[in-house]
Amino acid sequence: MEITVMQPAGLVASPAFSHVAVVPPEATTIYVGGQNGIDQTGAVVSDDVAEQSRRAVDNVATALAAAGASLADVVVWTVLIKEGVDLGAAYGAIAPKLARDGAPPLVTAALVAGLGVPGALIEVSAVAAVLPG
Repeated sequence: MEITVMQPAGLVASPAFSHVAVVPPEATTIYVGGQNGIDQTGAVVSDDVAEQSRRAVDNVATALAAAGASLADVVVWTVLIKEGVDLGAAYGAIAPKLARDGAPPLVTAALVAGLGVPGALIEVSAVAAVLPG
């Protein structure tokens, strides 16, 4: 039993993302709501998008750990980036952490006018699946 990530024929083959993940019904699904680049007091860690990006993914990792999972268990990511920031710096800071078993991740990314946390430049959410045993 395994989670299968695919890039089906007929869809663009990208080194940056995959298109489909098949999760067996026996897996436990874990949803992590949007995480910003904030510390445990709620303060934005920096005005640097790369630093905020790293912290947002670290916050996802903390949330997953509380549910018995890790970044390696993430099946799909959603990344919201505030318009006007350096996309290369934001995505470059986190891209290596988003891959699953070396395969490009399933990821949805969007530029947004603003985020709910004042000063936040990025928000990251995830859906993970943990196989039994």
